[in-house]
Amino acid sequence: MTKSSIAATGRGYLAIPGPSVMPDAVLQAMHRPSPNIYAGELIDMMPDLTRDLRRVARTDHQVAIYIGNGHAAWEAALSNTLAPGDKVLVPATGHFGMGWADMAAGLGVDPQVLDFGKQSPMDMQRVADALEADKFHEIKAVLAVHVDTSSSVRNDIAALRGVLDAAGHPALLMADCIASLGCDAFEMDAWGVDVMVTACQKGLMVPAGVSFVFFNDRAAAVRAKMPRVSRYWDWVPRANPDGFWQYFGGTAPTHHLYGLRAALDMLMAEGMDAVWARHDLLARAIWAACDAWSKDGALSLNVADAGDRSRAVTSLYLENGGGTALRDWLETHLDLTLGIGLGMGDDGARTSDGYFRLGHMGHVNGHMIMGLLGGMETGMRALDIPHGPGALEAAADVISKG
Repeated sequence: MTKSSIAATGRGYLAIPGPSVMPDAVLQAMHRPSPNIYAGELIDMMPDLTRDLRRVARTDHQVAIYIGNGHAAWEAALSNTLAPGDKVLVPATGHFGMGWADMAAGLGVDPQVLDFGKQSPMDMQRVADALEADKFHEIKAVLAVHVDTSSSVRNDIAALRGVLDAAGHPALLMADCIASLGCDAFEMDAWGVDVMVTACQKGLMVPAGVSFVFFNDRAAAVRAKMPRVSRYWDWVPRANPDGFWQYFGGTAPTHHLYGLRAALDMLMAEGMDAVWARHDLLARAIWAACDAWSKDGALSLNVADAGDRSRAVTSLYLENGGGTALRDWLETHLDLTLGIGLGMGDDGARTSDGYFRLGHMGHVNGHMIMGLLGGMETGMRALDIPHGPGALEAAADVISKG
């Protein structure tokens, strides 16, 4: 988009919910010639790299690496655990829950979708009822999105495990943490998650193109009984390689690995509890500003209850198609880019033009968030969008007390 304002000159701010802002340390780590993929530092770094990936996921179990986006991780997780004709339960709270169900259908799996809409988390009682009705345990897995990037709904994965255990149901619990890992608190082992999928371009702060499937012993036992798994998607050699190439099913994503090493160093130095606390603080500052704007204004938060919101992404709505108008103005005049209202256009008068999203994941801090909010207020003033006063003061108050 052509910039038409002197205020747009300078370093832009990509505030979409992934790919996220990349730290200079990551960019610098990647800025190098192609390395030897047969011996040397790249091969030597892999044990510590996979160890630190498991630390971010809070698991002592295994991780497989795939050259592909989050959709690749979806397919890999499904391919290692499900055969055509198997049934899965998909409690969906937005576009990406539906997308994972569609991916399963494309592999011949039968997805039973529980649609909870796009503004609230899954209802555990409805999930419990569906599991109780499955008397012969035909459901082989529950596919749950921890944070749906489209709606910004955050689901309680630990509670979902409790529902499965209470029902005595043997289905695998599979969690999509593509938006949430490294942002929203997540405990794979403590929460009883059997399979978790994620990707590198959000909380892990690396350019898009690499994804991960974490799996525990229960999931590994299911994989061992599969009649076949494609050579490429098979997680066994990737998680337990005899040679370096087997981590990736072929040639390594060399520069992604250097960037990932730098990103993991940053996360390990900060500590995961501190990473989660930072995201929580900055999210609450955004919500405080949005609450102020929404008083006698045209803006509203998509998820009403703060306890159900992600700390990585916030979905918002502006009346009269204002979301697209605001995004366009900010990108043109301030070089500030907000996320589109992805998959949010099915609610009657609430069209996708009204929705937009703020990404506050990964390499973000207080002054970046205050700049984002200041830019939004500037755009609303320029476009005469009704909004309540005191938003920046409310956000500053949250951060100052952090």
